[in-house]
Amino acid sequence: MILINLLPYREARRQARKRAFFAGMLASAVGGLGLVVFGLSFVTQLTSQQEIRNEYLQAEIKKLEGQIRDIGTLRIEIEALKARQRAIEDLQTDRNVPVHLLNELVRHVPDGLYLKSMVQSGGGVVLSGFAQSNERVSELLRNTSQNGVWVERPELIEIKAANLGTTPRDSARVYEFSMRLKIRRPDADAAGAKAEKRKVS
Repeated sequence: MILINLLPYREARRQARKRAFFAGMLASAVGGLGLVVFGLSFVTQLTSQQEIRNEYLQAEIKKLEGQIRDIGTLRIEIEALKARQRAIEDLQTDRNVPVHLLNELVRHVPDGLYLKSMVQSGGGVVLSGFAQSNERVSELLRNTSQNGVWVERPELIEIKAANLGTTPRDSARVYEFSMRLKIRRPDADAAGAKAEKRKVS
């Protein structure tokens, strides 16, 4: 027996293709929508994680900035303490300078010369006094220049003839002078050794 299909098979096939096409389109749309949603959620998650990292980094940066400010304050305090320490050390050194200066001048002042004033200012001292002759002043300059431990670079400011005494009969002709000396601060041990050596010789 032969079966003959009298239905419009072309139309049925066309309808089946159309249904398959729309089903594929729907599946593609659903898949695309799923991918978009997944991509958006993934990007959102990455963004939130990055924001958390950024907040953590900002907090750490603020901590570091605070520490840097503290370090800057500590450095300023350290410099201030060092300055105070240097000032105290300078005061301790300067406290003994007049004694050393007097000891030094006792050794260097020749006979026939006496000092009337000694004024310390800054890093130097100005001496003034009277001498019997110019040679005595030259000898004082030479002694302080060549053998000075606590003084150096003597510089004659002024020398002039003067008369001592109230009456012409009592007056004596002398030379009034003033000179400037630079104060040197040698190492205490070296200064002591040099002074001892000079005493022995």
